[in-house]
Amino acid sequence: MNKVEHIGIAVGNIKTAGYIYEKLLNTTVYKTERVEQEGVETAFLQTGPNKIELLQALHDDSPIAKFITKKGEGIHHIAFEVDDIIAEMERLQQEGFVLLSDKPKPGADNKLVCFVHPKSANGVLIELCQSI
Repeated sequence: MNKVEHIGIAVGNIKTAGYIYEKLLNTTVYKTERVEQEGVETAFLQTGPNKIELLQALHDDSPIAKFITKKGEGIHHIAFEVDDIIAEMERLQQEGFVLLSDKPKPGADNKLVCFVHPKSANGVLIELCQSI
């Protein structure tokens, strides 16, 4: 794993949250994107080398909607950049981590992604990201 790629934050209203984080970080949302297969609308902000991804559910049965219902708005996941997502998935499985998919999937911001189950990472949802 190379670095923290971004921190994902689940929000109820992406426009309101975007405005708050723009003021907080003194920057602007540089990109928004819908990821239909994950049922999410995303907005990205960057300050220095650090990125924040805001995530709003597109429908009531999406993972983000379920997360907010259970835990409220807040940090949803930490994403790490990897050079070879397949190799990293294999390495983590050999180390005993449980992955939420067998293959990487297209994600936001032109990335291939795979998530590590929070139960195998001390309660934290981990995302692996490889640039396409």
